Amino acid sequence: MSRIRSVAASALEVNRRTVLAAAGAVSLSAGVGYALRPTDSEAATAAAPVAHSRQATAAVPLAPYTKGTTLASVAAPRNSSGYRRLGDGPGWARVVRGELATPKSGRASRRRALAAFVQFTDLHLMDVQHPLRWEFLRAADPHSWRPQEALTVPGAISLVERVNALRGAPVTGAPLHFVMTTGDNTDNNAHSELEWFMKVMSGGRISPNSGDPKHYEGVQNSGLQLFWQPDAALRDHDKTLGFPQLKGFLAAAIREVQSPGLNLPWYSTVGNHDALPLGAYGSHGDPYLAEAAIGGKKLMNVPAADARKLLASINNGTDAKGTGYRDFLKAHARSMRSVTPDEKRAPYTPADYLKAHLDPAHQGHGPVGHGYSSANLDAGTQYYAFRISDDVIGISLDTTDAGGYYEGSVGTAQLKWLDRTLKDNKDSYAVVFSHHTSKSMDNTRPDPARPGEKRHGGAEVISVLSAHANVLAWVNGHVHRNVITPHQASGGRSFWEISTASHIDFPHLARIIELVDNKDGTISLFTTLIEAAAPNRTDFADLSQTGLAALYRELAYNAPGASKTLAGSAADRNTELVLKKS
Repeated sequence: MSRIRSVAASALEVNRRTVLAAAGAVSLSAGVGYALRPTDSEAATAAAPVAHSRQATAAVPLAPYTKGTTLASVAAPRNSSGYRRLGDGPGWARVVRGELATPKSGRASRRRALAAFVQFTDLHLMDVQHPLRWEFLRAADPHSWRPQEALTVPGAISLVERVNALRGAPVTGAPLHFVMTTGDNTDNNAHSELEWFMKVMSGGRISPNSGDPKHYEGVQNSGLQLFWQPDAALRDHDKTLGFPQLKGFLAAAIREVQSPGLNLPWYSTVGNHDALPLGAYGSHGDPYLAEAAIGGKKLMNVPAADARKLLASINNGTDAKGTGYRDFLKAHARSMRSVTPDEKRAPYTPADYLKAHLDPAHQGHGPVGHGYSSANLDAGTQYYAFRISDDVIGISLDTTDAGGYYEGSVGTAQLKWLDRTLKDNKDSYAVVFSHHTSKSMDNTRPDPARPGEKRHGGAEVISVLSAHANVLAWVNGHVHRNVITPHQASGGRSFWEISTASHIDFPHLARIIELVDNKDGTISLFTTLIEAAAPNRTDFADLSQTGLAALYRELAYNAPGASKTLAGSAADRNTELVLKKS
């Protein structure tokens, strides 16, 4: 029977080795850290045990740190109807979940921290002027285009600023080891977006613009009533719902911004929007789409009936190669508008994705490759393992299916590698990262590069994870919703699946995860959600970088067709998840 109750965060003793590991993680920019050597990637014939590494440093007193988290405050509407303005709302309490182990009294005074890190997911950094985008699908589904989409870059930078302002983990006060982003870092699989992502994470100046270097060319100055026209007085669909007229919005949205870059090491996991054009079409799909991506024509409006037919083919996966979309675009060629061509919008390949991560220009606080290695590049793989702390390893999976469609799976070679890596590191606890959730891994199309290899769904991944007593958690995204699921296997083995909401749809959340040994035969995983650093209150006259980040959140809250349940229940947000210790 589930045991769920609210508790306040309490101070605890921090394991000295956690402090040492955090100090080592910070030194990754100097080439010292916990990422596995290239020979431990898929390119190796067998996974070797992860080597321990210790960095000597003096332990420092630590205390819980809840400032800037949703324990303290959460963005909430200030008015009850029409376009709703946001302000500071009450925080979310922590909920204890005991489905997998009984929480024992007195554990707060006994706990020792094992690790602490931050999860980003589904940033969807978006080139909103990209010719292949599906904005016109809004004629069939209001949420197929969102009025906040032009502000993904300042919104993501504000999330980086929030992490940089944290002074420790919310429950333990332990140093944060790293940030892991669990996929859909970009939206359209475009080189322009990949460059923006790398600079958001590692630091740099970004002009979130493509095509004409001085002017926006897209649906938001198209004069079409289907889309919010912020600069114009036109009574468009969204203004009838209370959206404001904001002169200068589009010029501000494509203006250069500055990211400080994360002051922590960061790692990367690939998602379907990173691997596939538009997140849905096979990486070996129709060449017409690649040519159209860099071309000078953009489709912005189609009849609702046509939009419904295309939307159905996307949702049911019947056009995984994109040939249907090619034919759709050709059939509507006379309706296209002229835009400035731009080769930066070309789709990037898995090799391009790896090379961007390995580029010294994007190293930031490291590690080199952000988890990926030259061995991944040589083998054509995008999964790896790394050392989180003395007691914990991390495993990043590639759950995208190169055959097409937005749901996921893994190949046999990767599944065997996962099993082998867990077995070879049985003396360490393990946290597994992926983009897709267990329930969204039901797409087993063959990988065109490995046509004879079987693909495996979420149930088979759960089976492998459940066979190893050292697995504590499977951390993922994709569904844009906070969901925490207990997985109980025979023999008392169990783990938690932690799925976190996106940073494109409200409520724009990331998650801090802390692992602690309760010294009573149980492990606790604390999850604490955080919002971006931009203020919850917006000022329509403030089109600065920070003002745009605040507006990004408010526009997302008001987006027509947006779900109001993506934050999940209280038991999916700020939690203590208890497990039996292996």
